[in-house]
Amino acid sequence: MRPRKAVIPAAGLGTRFLPATKAIPKEMLPIVDVPTIQYVVQEAVDSGLTEIVLVTGRGKSAIEDHFDLAPELEHFLEEKGKRDLLEQVRDIARMVQVISVRQQEPRGLGHAVLAARHAVGNEPFAVLLGDDIIDAPVPCIRQLLDVYAAHGAVIALRAVAPDQTPLYGVIAGQRVGERLHRIESLVEKPPAGTAPTNLAVVPGRYVLPPEIFDILARTPPGKGGEIQLTDGLQILAREHGLHGYEVEGQRYDAGEKVGFIEATVAFALKRPDIGPRLRPVLRKLLES
Repeated sequence: MRPRKAVIPAAGLGTRFLPATKAIPKEMLPIVDVPTIQYVVQEAVDSGLTEIVLVTGRGKSAIEDHFDLAPELEHFLEEKGKRDLLEQVRDIARMVQVISVRQQEPRGLGHAVLAARHAVGNEPFAVLLGDDIIDAPVPCIRQLLDVYAAHGAVIALRAVAPDQTPLYGVIAGQRVGERLHRIESLVEKPPAGTAPTNLAVVPGRYVLPPEIFDILARTPPGKGGEIQLTDGLQILAREHGLHGYEVEGQRYDAGEKVGFIEATVAFALKRPDIGPRLRPVLRKLLES
């Protein structure tokens, strides 16, 4: 069965972006003029997924509102004759079916995925983090969906420099195809010089079978009392099998300040209405 649902955990408090995130979900911070999470939802839609399960918490209603109809705003734009903006607003509400569930306690990514269990049901699904953007000609999650169709559960990988492996989860396993690896285990942030490979897990892109829910339900809390998705993936690899695929595309960690700024500049430069005006501004700033 080809997955049709995407789970997007978005319950975090966004403390890295305080004070901006005191009243605004970090996932709603704009990359130019588009909320970060809209890029992620668009990737899911472009990959053929038809239902989004948002895992949210208190103070996150702005995300749900963003993907809903906005009658007052639409009426205002129509009266003012701003047809282009009106269609943009309406297209957001039409792009995909969105369901929201609550993660009542911030108990880790594994717990957030588990919170989506009843909304997903007994079928495979994708997981995308709401503040992680991957810009690729073929949407990243579609790359993984194609692998899932042939091999089952799969997570995104990318090669990193050896001195960078202590910053990531790293896989041990065997290459079984072009860009494809069968995962035997995952090592979280291995000390320098001890990593089994240089293949790091890309945070926030997974395609998983429904068996992961039972696994997470029996996974004991780890550091900080949190249920770690990585621990669940270890068990999944051992009991059901797990592959990793070296995805193509440029990743931006928009949940971190420098990554957020990098994404904003990169997407602005690609825009024909902004890029030509922005380039000389950036040159001037770099020269000053």
